[in-house]
Amino acid sequence: MQDRKLLSLLIRSELMNEIRLLFGKPAIRDKWLLISAIKDLKSRHGCIVQALDADKIASERHLRFAVQKALAAFSEARNIAKDEGMEIMRYASGERQIERALFMRVSDRTQRIALVLVGSGSLPDASELSRIIEQDGLGCSFCAKAVIEAFNISSEELCAVGEERIEDLVIERVALVDTYR
Repeated sequence: MQDRKLLSLLIRSELMNEIRLLFGKPAIRDKWLLISAIKDLKSRHGCIVQALDADKIASERHLRFAVQKALAAFSEARNIAKDEGMEIMRYASGERQIERALFMRVSDRTQRIALVLVGSGSLPDASELSRIIEQDGLGCSFCAKAVIEAFNISSEELCAVGEERIEDLVIERVALVDTYR
């Protein structure tokens, strides 16, 4: 409980402001071993770490916006999830319910991951991160079909704004998470 209060204080005081996004292949193919390695990294560095299916991330802007919304929810005690990483996933998914946000999680079929790190300067170094993610230099290169399906983007929406605006449609869903009750 004290750790949560300290984290909330750090977020409110903006000391915990570095957000790092990494994209690439999971260095550990087994989902459970990957999750275990992420939890270990999180506990050793005292930072927030969340892995998501990169195919479902529309852009770095989408992910940064979701991270900022999740951190704000924690600092204002409006969070739904008990874990900051899960709150990031919830916002990134555009869903209010955690259960419905789980489509963003890493699975055994995940080819590429988006790794989110948030901390105040004690973030893991490249050698530690290489045990979790093999950065491939592609950055955020989403799969349009996966994003359209994951975010239930209708053909009417696509016709109205065009496929080049998928990112905006996803960010709109992230922005609306707080309005769903």
